[in-house]
Amino acid sequence: MSKYDYLVVGAGLFGAIFAHEAAKKGKMIKVIEKREHIAGNVYTKEVEGIQVHEYGAHIFHTSDKEIWEYINQFAEFNRYTNSPVANYKGEIYNLPFNMNTFNKLWGVVTPAEAQEKIEAQRAVLNGKVPENLEEQAISLVGTDIYQKLIKDYTEKQWGKKTTELPAFIIRRLPVRLTYDNNYFNDTYQGIPIGGYTQIVEKMLDHENIDVETGTDFFLIRKNILLTILKLSLLG
Repeated sequence: MSKYDYLVVGAGLFGAIFAHEAAKKGKMIKVIEKREHIAGNVYTKEVEGIQVHEYGAHIFHTSDKEIWEYINQFAEFNRYTNSPVANYKGEIYNLPFNMNTFNKLWGVVTPAEAQEKIEAQRAVLNGKVPENLEEQAISLVGTDIYQKLIKDYTEKQWGKKTTELPAFIIRRLPVRLTYDNNYFNDTYQGIPIGGYTQIVEKMLDHENIDVETGTDFFLIRKNILLTILKLSLLG
């Protein structure tokens, strides 16, 4: 019989939190990770004094105070507010689409004026069911927003014309009828000073936890399942 109570597959945030909490309760945990590093997609590494997010930027955000206080045990967070802007031929627009965007586009001031403008531009489809991404986008936000803030970006992303892309790619587009440039609506937002990897390192730094990286569960599962008392698959 194995000395481990649980096998955790994946050393990302979810797996690390489970392992950490189980270890605190006296359970013996084996963590295996396919990649050569822990922390999953939030993995960060220092390059010339800068914490680089290897798999794209990750902004921690939540409105749950308990979750916010929990994660702050492991790192100090800055107060980062994500307020992206789009540059269309030298014109700067706020994203996601909000009243600052609409005022810049059309000079409208009130939510009702913005909504009326969008509805008027949607009407070019004459009630047609969208058959491609272009028509779907116009049905959601009208022609101006589509032409300036969706079309070129989407075609560059997919490498195809929007008329050749299926409509279902864009299920919805956020339209906020407020003058708030905050990308998220959550109360607590930030990025850990020193990066995310340190958080997972601290979570897994317990005498009851053994970590093995560079190990693909699906290549060894037949053997390892014979030696583990309980199995918990956590991505």
